[in-house]
Amino acid sequence: MAIVATLRDINLFSSLPSTPPMADSSSGTFRPAPPIPIPKYSPSNRNRNRKTNHQTDTQTKKPQSNPALKLPHHRTRYYKPVKEGVISSDGERTIVIGESGVSYQLPGAPFEFQFSYSETPKAKPVGIREPAFMPFAPPTMPRPWTGKAPLKKSKKKIPLFDSFNPPPAGKSGVKYVEMPGPLPFGRYPKEGMNREEILGEPLKKWEKGMLIKPHMHDNRQVNLGRDGFTHNMLELIHSHWKRRRVCKVRCKGVPTVDMDNVCRVLEEKTGGEIIHRVGGVVYLFRGRNYNYRTRPQYPLMLWKPAAPVYPKLIQEVPEGLTEEEALEFRVKGKSLRPICKLSKNGVYVSLVKDVRDAFELSPLVKVDCPGLEPSDYKKIGAKLKELVPCVLLSFDDEQILMWRGRDWKSRFVDNPLIPSLSETNIVNELDPSDKPSDEQTVSDPNTIISSPKMISLWKRALESSKAVILEELDLGPDDLLKKVEELEGTSLAPEHTYTAMVLSNSDGAAEDYVDDKDRSEEYYSDIDDDFDDECSDDESLDPVGPVGSLPVDKIVRKLRERLK
Repeated sequence: MAIVATLRDINLFSSLPSTPPMADSSSGTFRPAPPIPIPKYSPSNRNRNRKTNHQTDTQTKKPQSNPALKLPHHRTRYYKPVKEGVISSDGERTIVIGESGVSYQLPGAPFEFQFSYSETPKAKPVGIREPAFMPFAPPTMPRPWTGKAPLKKSKKKIPLFDSFNPPPAGKSGVKYVEMPGPLPFGRYPKEGMNREEILGEPLKKWEKGMLIKPHMHDNRQVNLGRDGFTHNMLELIHSHWKRRRVCKVRCKGVPTVDMDNVCRVLEEKTGGEIIHRVGGVVYLFRGRNYNYRTRPQYPLMLWKPAAPVYPKLIQEVPEGLTEEEALEFRVKGKSLRPICKLSKNGVYVSLVKDVRDAFELSPLVKVDCPGLEPSDYKKIGAKLKELVPCVLLSFDDEQILMWRGRDWKSRFVDNPLIPSLSETNIVNELDPSDKPSDEQTVSDPNTIISSPKMISLWKRALESSKAVILEELDLGPDDLLKKVEELEGTSLAPEHTYTAMVLSNSDGAAEDYVDDKDRSEEYYSDIDDDFDDECSDDESLDPVGPVGSLPVDKIVRKLRERLK
């Protein structure tokens, strides 16, 4: 080791030479092999060119055999314009675009199936967001695929449920089932072929009360939300009717704006009868002769189809307005106070009436919808546009701004209401046709601005003689006091009626009673004189009967005997 240390330029921990020594030409072409073989990796995808990568992918990619994998999902922007008529057909199973939106026609169905029967706009759709495909199970599949082989056929023969022959009430393991009816004593249910035969005779008032009372505070109900009365609710209602005569339906949200439409669709599609309705709660009667075994059976929708594309509700320049007027109305609507505030999942039964009343005093009306989904208050705006009717201006800031339109007419034809600036909070926003003319203002100086509710109260007061119209407004204090006294006399007459006594004078003419102090004294003095004259003629009055013969005398006599 001492000898190695004395040598120069020697590194004991040196690695292999980076550059091998030049091979001597005289020694041949011999090259020493490296100690570790160099691996050969395939080139990485990062270093490949994009064009070559795309070409190789298209060459190696195989066509998909399953068409279900080609369907777009909910994040794709699929749009296909459609027209009225059949857009897809598979034999007798067709998909139709019509007045009721997208409907599905199946062979043997009593009517066209839809996802929602009550919340379909009247406007025709202009496009669809997914390929036209039936949301029902295919007819070739006997049962839905669960990934397992079908079970073996049961050896037990379970009878079908028959409402006319229900299981006994005391049987263990059987839920409560109500018998068909109510039926009069001695009558039995009959099989009905149509709606009138199943409903039977109209229910009486006491029968309706008997059917409704058990469901008043019961939570067993069908909840109807923003989608309205959907197709699968048909089977749900029949499952309620299987054990009870009445099905309770509670409606909340968008459908409650037009409850008449919801009730009409419920009776039309289910075949039942609405016997009671309070706010958003509806009680649906199945019928006296209803049988669950012979009920109509409909296929269930396996998924919710995508809603079609409808025309825009808000137009930049609405019909009847210019672009400047529309912009001016939208600007003024920002400072306008809303007439009401809609809560989420509320009951909006009186919304249409409130908007109509508000249009009596203001050409612009705003409804506040804080916390509601954009689709919800847009559906509410579409319903108000059809029911009020009105022109929609904007949905900004979760608020519905509406204009009553050029063709608007007041409901109070006899007493038209002219809105004032203080009531509407809008400056110079009246149409030229709505402004009162000079002749009207001159001829009617006594016009008073009032609300529709006050006008109805005034009419009721005039009919009941509790109010009077003063034709002369420039009355002095004495004349006004006289009018008030006359009104007090007439207003008491309808409330307190008395038997009238007409006194006639010697000439035979009727004499009116005058509330005068002197006249009343003369009248009563004459009556007293006549009574004194009659008494003077008869010195003694004949008794009615013998003494002690009155019933009071007998009672007194019995009390005295008891005291003794």
